[in-house]
Amino acid sequence: MAEKKVSAAARKSAFLRWIYGNLTCFSQEHMQTFGYLAAMLPVVDELYDTDEEKVKYLSTYRTFFNTEPQIGTMVVGLTVGLEEARANGEPLDDDTINGIRAGLMGPLAGLGDSIIVGTFIPILLGIALGLSNGGSVLGPLFYIVAWNLAMYFGMKFAFDQGYELGGSAVEALVGPQSAALRDSIVMVGTMVIGAVAATWINITTALTVQFSADSSLVLQDTLDSIFPKFLNIFFVWLCWYLMTKRKMSPTVVMGLLVIVALVGVLLGFFDPGLSY
Repeated sequence: MAEKKVSAAARKSAFLRWIYGNLTCFSQEHMQTFGYLAAMLPVVDELYDTDEEKVKYLSTYRTFFNTEPQIGTMVVGLTVGLEEARANGEPLDDDTINGIRAGLMGPLAGLGDSIIVGTFIPILLGIALGLSNGGSVLGPLFYIVAWNLAMYFGMKFAFDQGYELGGSAVEALVGPQSAALRDSIVMVGTMVIGAVAATWINITTALTVQFSADSSLVLQDTLDSIFPKFLNIFFVWLCWYLMTKRKMSPTVVMGLLVIVALVGVLLGFFDPGLSY
Protein backbone atom coordinates (compact mmCIF):
# COMPACT_ATOMS: atom_id res chain seq x y z
CA MET A 1 0.00 0.00 0.00
CA ALA A 2 1.43 3.35 -1.07
CA GLU A 3 2.22 5.86 1.64
CA LYS A 4 -0.35 8.61 1.89
CA LYS A 5 0.91 12.16 1.66
CA VAL A 6 -0.88 15.47 2.05
CA SER A 7 -0.38 17.31 -1.22
CA ALA A 8 1.02 20.83 -1.41
CA ALA A 9 -2.37 22.01 -2.70
CA ALA A 10 -4.20 20.56 0.32
CA ARG A 11 -1.66 22.06 2.73
CA LYS A 12 -2.00 25.44 1.04
CA SER A 13 -5.79 25.22 1.24
CA ALA A 14 -5.60 24.33 4.95
CA PHE A 15 -3.21 27.21 5.59
CA LEU A 16 -5.34 29.78 3.75
CA ARG A 17 -8.52 28.57 5.46
CA TRP A 18 -6.83 29.07 8.82
CA ILE A 19 -5.30 32.51 8.27
CA TYR A 20 -8.44 33.97 6.73
CA GLY A 21 -11.03 31.99 8.66
CA ASN A 22 -9.65 31.18 12.12
CA LEU A 23 -12.46 33.24 13.65
CA THR A 24 -15.17 31.54 11.57
CA CYS A 25 -18.41 31.24 13.60
CA PHE A 26 -16.52 32.66 16.59
CA SER A 27 -18.33 32.51 19.93
CA GLN A 28 -17.38 32.55 23.59
CA GLU A 29 -18.21 28.85 23.76
CA HIS A 30 -16.28 27.62 20.72
CA MET A 31 -13.71 30.37 20.00
CA GLN A 32 -11.58 29.12 17.05
CA THR A 33 -12.98 25.58 16.94
CA PHE A 34 -14.86 25.90 13.64
CA GLY A 35 -12.04 27.84 11.98
CA TYR A 36 -9.72 24.96 12.88
CA LEU A 37 -12.27 22.45 11.64
CA ALA A 38 -12.55 24.29 8.31
CA ALA A 39 -8.75 24.29 7.97
CA MET A 40 -8.59 20.50 8.40
CA LEU A 41 -11.34 19.78 5.85
CA PRO A 42 -9.10 19.55 2.75
CA VAL A 43 -6.53 17.46 4.64
CA VAL A 44 -9.00 14.86 5.92
CA ASP A 45 -10.82 14.84 2.59
CA GLU A 46 -7.59 13.96 0.76
CA LEU A 47 -6.25 11.39 3.21
CA TYR A 48 -9.34 9.22 3.62
CA ASP A 49 -11.49 7.50 1.01
CA THR A 50 -14.91 6.87 2.51
CA ASP A 51 -17.37 9.37 3.96
CA GLU A 52 -17.49 7.36 7.18
CA GLU A 53 -13.74 7.71 7.66
CA LYS A 54 -13.83 11.41 6.86
CA VAL A 55 -16.59 12.08 9.38
CA LYS A 56 -14.85 9.97 12.02
CA TYR A 57 -11.45 11.66 11.78
CA LEU A 58 -12.78 15.16 11.15
CA SER A 59 -14.76 14.92 14.40
CA THR A 60 -11.40 15.01 16.21
CA TYR A 61 -11.28 18.74 15.58
CA ARG A 62 -14.69 19.60 17.03
CA THR A 63 -13.18 20.08 20.48
CA PHE A 64 -12.56 23.56 21.87
CA PHE A 65 -9.55 25.45 20.55
CA ASN A 66 -8.31 28.99 21.06
CA THR A 67 -4.86 30.51 20.78
CA GLU A 68 -3.04 33.50 19.32
CA PRO A 69 -3.74 32.93 15.61
CA GLN A 70 -0.36 33.91 14.16
CA ILE A 71 1.97 31.86 16.38
CA GLY A 72 -0.77 29.27 16.84
CA THR A 73 -0.62 28.45 13.13
CA MET A 74 2.14 26.03 14.11
CA VAL A 75 -0.42 23.85 15.91
CA VAL A 76 -2.52 23.57 12.74
CA GLY A 77 0.53 22.55 10.71
CA LEU A 78 1.48 20.07 13.42
CA THR A 79 -1.91 18.33 13.31
CA VAL A 80 -1.76 18.15 9.51
CA GLY A 81 1.44 16.14 9.94
CA LEU A 82 -0.11 14.02 12.70
CA GLU A 83 -3.22 13.34 10.62
CA GLU A 84 -1.00 12.25 7.73
CA ALA A 85 0.84 9.88 10.06
CA ARG A 86 -2.44 8.49 11.39
CA ALA A 87 -3.69 7.86 7.85
CA ASN A 88 -0.54 5.79 7.29
CA GLY A 89 -1.29 3.52 10.21
CA GLU A 90 0.53 5.20 13.09
CA PRO A 91 -1.22 4.54 16.45
CA LEU A 92 -2.43 8.10 16.99
CA ASP A 93 -5.87 8.44 18.54
CA ASP A 94 -8.14 11.44 19.13
CA ASP A 95 -6.99 11.83 22.72
CA THR A 96 -3.33 12.05 21.68
CA ILE A 97 -3.97 14.68 19.00
CA ASN A 98 -6.33 16.74 21.14
CA GLY A 99 -4.01 16.45 24.11
CA ILE A 100 -1.22 17.99 22.05
CA ARG A 101 -3.56 20.70 20.74
CA ALA A 102 -4.86 21.58 24.19
CA GLY A 103 -1.41 21.50 25.73
CA LEU A 104 0.12 23.81 23.12
CA MET A 105 -2.63 26.36 22.63
CA GLY A 106 -2.13 28.00 26.04
CA PRO A 107 1.67 28.46 25.94
CA LEU A 108 1.58 29.57 22.28
CA ALA A 109 -1.21 32.04 23.08
CA GLY A 110 0.92 33.60 25.81
CA LEU A 111 3.96 33.67 23.53
CA GLY A 112 2.01 35.12 20.63
CA ASP A 113 0.26 37.76 22.72
CA SER A 114 3.56 38.99 24.11
CA ILE A 115 5.50 38.91 20.82
CA ILE A 116 2.81 39.81 18.27
CA VAL A 117 0.22 41.84 20.16
CA GLY A 118 2.44 43.27 22.88
CA THR A 119 5.62 43.96 20.87
CA PHE A 120 5.46 43.64 17.09
CA ILE A 121 2.15 45.41 16.42
CA PRO A 122 2.99 48.41 18.70
CA ILE A 123 6.34 48.77 16.90
CA LEU A 124 4.63 48.80 13.49
CA LEU A 125 2.00 51.25 14.77
CA GLY A 126 4.70 53.52 16.20
CA ILE A 127 6.47 53.65 12.84
CA ALA A 128 3.17 54.18 11.04
CA LEU A 129 2.18 57.05 13.35
CA GLY A 130 5.54 58.69 12.78
CA LEU A 131 5.06 58.43 9.01
CA SER A 132 1.57 59.90 9.33
CA ASN A 133 2.77 63.29 10.62
CA GLY A 134 1.16 66.11 8.67
CA GLY A 135 -1.66 63.88 7.46
CA SER A 136 0.53 61.74 5.21
CA VAL A 137 -1.16 58.64 3.83
CA LEU A 138 2.21 56.86 3.93
CA GLY A 139 1.68 55.84 7.58
CA PRO A 140 -1.49 53.74 7.15
CA LEU A 141 -0.22 52.34 3.86
CA PHE A 142 3.01 51.25 5.54
CA TYR A 143 1.12 49.54 8.34
CA ILE A 144 -1.29 47.72 6.01
CA VAL A 145 1.48 46.44 3.73
CA ALA A 146 4.02 45.65 6.48
CA TRP A 147 1.51 43.86 8.71
CA ASN A 148 -0.04 41.75 5.96
CA LEU A 149 3.34 40.70 4.54
CA ALA A 150 4.75 39.85 7.97
CA MET A 151 1.52 38.09 8.96
CA TYR A 152 1.32 35.96 5.81
CA PHE A 153 4.95 34.86 5.57
CA GLY A 154 5.35 34.50 9.33
CA MET A 155 2.28 32.29 9.57
CA LYS A 156 3.38 30.30 6.51
CA PHE A 157 6.74 29.63 8.17
CA ALA A 158 5.04 28.56 11.43
CA PHE A 159 2.63 26.29 9.55
CA ASP A 160 5.41 24.60 7.56
CA GLN A 161 7.54 24.11 10.67
CA GLY A 162 4.57 22.58 12.47
CA TYR A 163 3.91 20.22 9.56
CA GLU A 164 7.52 19.04 9.47
CA LEU A 165 7.45 18.53 13.22
CA GLY A 166 4.19 16.58 12.93
CA GLY A 167 5.77 14.02 10.64
CA SER A 168 8.95 13.59 12.67
CA ALA A 169 7.34 13.73 16.11
CA VAL A 170 5.24 10.58 15.74
CA GLU A 171 7.82 8.35 17.40
CA ALA A 172 8.04 10.71 20.36
CA LEU A 173 4.27 10.90 20.63
CA VAL A 174 3.61 7.15 20.53
CA GLY A 175 6.92 5.83 21.84
CA PRO A 176 7.93 4.90 25.38
CA GLN A 177 8.32 8.52 26.46
CA SER A 178 5.05 9.69 24.91
CA ALA A 179 3.13 9.80 28.19
CA ALA A 180 5.80 11.92 29.85
CA LEU A 181 5.89 14.29 26.85
CA ARG A 182 2.12 14.75 26.76
CA ASP A 183 1.97 15.22 30.52
CA SER A 184 4.72 17.84 30.34
CA ILE A 185 2.93 19.80 27.63
CA VAL A 186 -0.38 19.66 29.50
CA MET A 187 1.39 20.73 32.70
CA VAL A 188 2.90 23.77 30.99
CA GLY A 189 -0.51 24.66 29.56
CA THR A 190 -2.08 24.33 32.99
CA MET A 191 0.57 26.61 34.51
CA VAL A 192 -0.11 29.24 31.85
CA ILE A 193 -3.85 29.05 32.45
CA GLY A 194 -3.25 29.36 36.19
CA ALA A 195 -1.04 32.39 35.66
CA VAL A 196 -3.69 34.01 33.45
CA ALA A 197 -6.35 33.38 36.10
CA ALA A 198 -4.16 34.85 38.84
CA THR A 199 -3.31 37.90 36.75
CA TRP A 200 -6.62 38.86 35.17
CA ILE A 201 -9.25 37.81 37.72
CA ASN A 202 -9.89 40.22 40.56
CA ILE A 203 -13.03 39.65 42.60
CA THR A 204 -13.64 41.52 45.84
CA THR A 205 -16.61 41.96 48.12
CA ALA A 206 -17.99 45.22 49.48
CA LEU A 207 -19.91 43.55 52.31
CA THR A 208 -19.53 45.24 55.69
CA VAL A 209 -21.29 43.96 58.81
CA GLN A 210 -22.03 46.72 61.35
CA PHE A 211 -22.11 45.40 64.91
CA SER A 212 -22.33 48.77 66.64
CA ALA A 213 -21.49 52.39 66.03
CA ASP A 214 -17.83 51.68 66.78
CA SER A 215 -17.55 48.08 65.65
CA SER A 216 -17.87 46.62 62.16
CA LEU A 217 -16.54 43.76 60.09
CA VAL A 218 -15.19 44.45 56.61
CA LEU A 219 -15.43 41.01 55.01
CA GLN A 220 -12.80 41.65 52.33
CA ASP A 221 -10.21 42.71 54.92
CA THR A 222 -10.95 39.59 56.93
CA LEU A 223 -10.62 37.35 53.88
CA ASP A 224 -7.33 39.02 52.91
CA SER A 225 -5.92 38.42 56.36
CA ILE A 226 -6.89 34.72 56.31
CA PHE A 227 -6.78 33.71 52.64
CA PRO A 228 -5.82 36.46 50.17
CA LYS A 229 -7.58 36.18 46.78
CA PHE A 230 -10.01 33.63 48.21
CA LEU A 231 -12.90 34.83 46.03
CA ASN A 232 -10.71 34.61 42.93
CA ILE A 233 -9.80 30.97 43.47
CA PHE A 234 -13.35 30.11 44.55
CA PHE A 235 -14.91 31.42 41.34
CA VAL A 236 -12.22 29.79 39.17
CA TRP A 237 -12.88 26.50 40.96
CA LEU A 238 -16.65 27.00 40.58
CA CYS A 239 -16.34 27.52 36.81
CA TRP A 240 -14.10 24.45 36.52
CA TYR A 241 -16.55 22.36 38.57
CA LEU A 242 -19.61 23.41 36.59
CA MET A 243 -17.97 22.76 33.21
CA THR A 244 -16.12 19.52 34.01
CA LYS A 245 -18.24 17.84 36.67
CA ARG A 246 -21.71 19.21 35.87
CA LYS A 247 -21.04 19.27 32.09
CA MET A 248 -22.34 22.83 31.66
CA SER A 249 -21.33 24.75 28.55
CA PRO A 250 -19.14 27.87 28.93
CA THR A 251 -22.06 30.01 27.72
CA VAL A 252 -24.33 28.75 30.50
CA VAL A 253 -21.59 29.26 33.09
CA MET A 254 -21.03 32.84 31.93
CA GLY A 255 -24.79 33.45 32.18
CA LEU A 256 -24.77 32.14 35.75
CA LEU A 257 -21.86 34.43 36.63
CA VAL A 258 -23.82 37.42 35.30
CA ILE A 259 -26.76 36.42 37.51
CA VAL A 260 -24.47 35.99 40.53
CA ALA A 261 -22.94 39.42 39.90
CA LEU A 262 -26.37 41.04 39.55
CA VAL A 263 -27.78 39.44 42.69
CA GLY A 264 -24.53 40.19 44.56
CA VAL A 265 -24.81 43.89 43.68
CA LEU A 266 -28.48 44.03 44.71
CA LEU A 267 -27.66 42.39 48.05
CA GLY A 268 -24.64 44.61 48.64
CA PHE A 269 -22.11 41.80 48.41
CA PHE A 270 -20.42 43.37 45.36
CA ASP A 271 -19.75 47.05 44.79
CA PRO A 272 -21.36 48.15 41.46
CA GLY A 273 -18.66 50.81 41.10
CA LEU A 274 -15.82 48.24 40.99
CA SER A 275 -14.49 46.53 37.85
CA TYR A 276 -14.28 42.76 38.14
